[in-house]
Amino acid sequence: MRGAVPGLSLTLLAAESGARLCAIIHYLVRGQLGWFGLTIACLVPGYAAQLLSILWFRADGHAPGCCLLALHLLQLGLWKRYWDVVRAAAETGGAAGEVLAQLGDVCVLRLLEALLQTLPHLLLQAYVVVAVDPAGFIPGVSAGLSLLSLAWALVSYSHFTCLLRPGHLSPPAAVILCLLLWRTGMLGTRVLALVLFARLYSFWVFAVAGAHWLLMSFWLGAQQTDIVAQPCCWRLFNCLLGAVYIFCYINVRPGPSKTRVAVFYAVSTWNVLCSTWM
Repeated sequence: MRGAVPGLSLTLLAAESGARLCAIIHYLVRGQLGWFGLTIACLVPGYAAQLLSILWFRADGHAPGCCLLALHLLQLGLWKRYWDVVRAAAETGGAAGEVLAQLGDVCVLRLLEALLQTLPHLLLQAYVVVAVDPAGFIPGVSAGLSLLSLAWALVSYSHFTCLLRPGHLSPPAAVILCLLLWRTGMLGTRVLALVLFARLYSFWVFAVAGAHWLLMSFWLGAQQTDIVAQPCCWRLFNCLLGAVYIFCYINVRPGPSKTRVAVFYAVSTWNVLCSTWM
């Protein structure tokens, strides 16, 4: 399973990137330069994960050469990391601690890239399909693959955190499939609700999303999450995670999380009701 998860992650990453490239070419050929520019702009935040990947390579004692730098510049750095994990898992049978460490690095980096790059691309393509070009096949396929890739990034991160717990084995394939279906349905409904709201009320969607973001950020600050030590970085982390909480819940504290999950869904339900009344 440790080799299957990164292998599937690499496959989905390649499919998502290919569909994104097709969408870029599609807009360029049709002369839709506005959507072409916005789709290109969604690629820029992904360099944060690439830069962090290079820094982690240096921290691990691997001096990044020209080839490695070129791969990260082309946003293929995570492809290499996934390939390294698949190859190491095949050589060791997935039992080595080094494989688990490499898997953890690439899962965290992929989750960061998915939230910074895949999620904005998903929102953009979903809006194009719903509000601009309902018959657009290529934007629809790109949005669908982005949704599946984002959901899988969350599932693979959960899979890795499960492996870290003492005495916990890799979850069965049926459990991972159920998690994938849950994440896909949850993210899909949130994205669709935001896109439909944006189509009807235009810029009011930013007011609703902003209110949810502020509420979640203050709530995270009240929990005193200690995953980041420096005060400035801690505030920035809470603000960034508060934006992520518009779409999904990510547990960043050890221990039982039932109460926190209940609060998250209660706030999300209240937000949906307020949007409906508007």
